[in-house]
Amino acid sequence: MKDLVVIFFAAKAVGHFSVMVGQPSIFGQLLVGIILGPAVLDILHPNTLLKELAQLGVLMLMFLAGLETNLREFKKGIVPSFLTAAGGVILPFVGGVFFSILNGYSLNISLFIGVVLVSTSVSISVQTLRELNRQNSREGVTILGAAVIDDILGLIILSMVLALVTGGEEITILGIVMVKVLAFFLLAILAGLFVVPLIMLLASKLQVREGRLTFALIIVFILALTAEYLGLAGIIGAYFAGMMVSRTGLKHELIGKVEALGYSFFFPVFFVSIGLAADITSLKGSILIFAVITTFIAVFTKLVGAGMGALMGGFSPRSSLVIGAGMVSRGEVALIIANIGIGCGLLTTDLYTAMIVVTIVTTVITPVLIKVLFK
Repeated sequence: MKDLVVIFFAAKAVGHFSVMVGQPSIFGQLLVGIILGPAVLDILHPNTLLKELAQLGVLMLMFLAGLETNLREFKKGIVPSFLTAAGGVILPFVGGVFFSILNGYSLNISLFIGVVLVSTSVSISVQTLRELNRQNSREGVTILGAAVIDDILGLIILSMVLALVTGGEEITILGIVMVKVLAFFLLAILAGLFVVPLIMLLASKLQVREGRLTFALIIVFILALTAEYLGLAGIIGAYFAGMMVSRTGLKHELIGKVEALGYSFFFPVFFVSIGLAADITSLKGSILIFAVITTFIAVFTKLVGAGMGALMGGFSPRSSLVIGAGMVSRGEVALIIANIGIGCGLLTTDLYTAMIVVTIVTTVITPVLIKVLFK
């Protein structure tokens, strides 16, 4: 209980300070975990309760991302958004894998590092665009659409890499992975069309408080378990649960309630817990150099890859750079992926901390890049 009190107070206080100095609150919450954890002050320590709450936070965060996904909003810009996302996925993935292999890491570890570099944070881009009043500009719409597609592609790649590195090295495993991915998507689509609307309709008729929210969360957990049963990541199930539930007409009601529940309780625990696991004292010598160069690769490959995609989609070179800059931030999705990596033993503490550094630096630099390039 004492740990939760410290986490909630520190996360909100330092998060507020981060926003006041022009940075996302997630930056402050990560710092809380690092500073109060074993690496610095040694006040907080990872434990079973925090890990369980953090896991719930992961699922709720991805559920919220799914709820906020609206395919209609980026349909008109789907081609440049897709090209931007594709460029922003391929180049960072290849760059991360290639550089990691050059540094002597195994193919499995290198693949996972590549996956971490693939992700783009929708929340960081949205916040920056809103501050600049550019969320409805052509560049803004493309960034938002590409970020959503990027997340979907990233989650698919994550599931494939996880299945490949944990299911053996036979080449036939790739076919099995594809079958599992397609099977899950087929089940998810069918559930979204027929089962989820019925469940939410019945939940609306229950004479109990917050019945709709409760059953929405049940759907999240069932789909997360289904995804894991098929060898995929549970966060994919949570993300698709959000997309399905958003089609039932309860989107705005549930977004408000999930935000209240998540941001007041689960999300701070998740972000602070990630910081607790990052031992920055291990950033010495070769791992420090690796973290610095990986951060440069993360920024450069997103800027160039996504920018080239936007250029192919019909944008001017300057607008393409703006869009590329909007895709640089890794944010919470990269943290989720890195957390999975350390949980399944693919990332060591050193590599995990290096990925935290990549996330923090790209999160900080994105608003600056967008502001400068939009001018």
